[in-house]
Amino acid sequence: QVQLVESGGGWVQAGGSLRLSCAVSRSIFGFKAIGWYRQAPGKQRELVAVKYTGGTTNSADSVKGRFTIYSDNAKNTVYLQMNSLKPEDTAVYYCNAATFSGHSSWGQGTQVTVSS
Repeated sequence: QVQLVESGGGWVQAGGSLRLSCAVSRSIFGFKAIGWYRQAPGKQRELVAVKYTGGTTNSADSVKGRFTIYSDNAKNTVYLQMNSLKPEDTAVYYCNAATFSGHSSWGQGTQVTVSS
């Protein structure tokens, strides 16, 4: 069973930057997609950005131009670079890995707090 460990969350002022890391316990080449989701208090979990095995990426409209998802395949790690952070980006951020067979795994989450 794959394990995902997120890190890099914290507190930052609006306009600041953070980089989240998702360390995967095995080669990321074996997954259909690895993505970042977030859940704010009282809201549903939503997709932030996803990277597919072929290299294609996609991101939510609310973060386009500010957030970038990329990977270091040698380290089995997927990153989310977050720039120009806004208070509405405050949430728990989760890493997700989806296999070609339809299995989905989640990390434990990392809190991101953006103050105005």
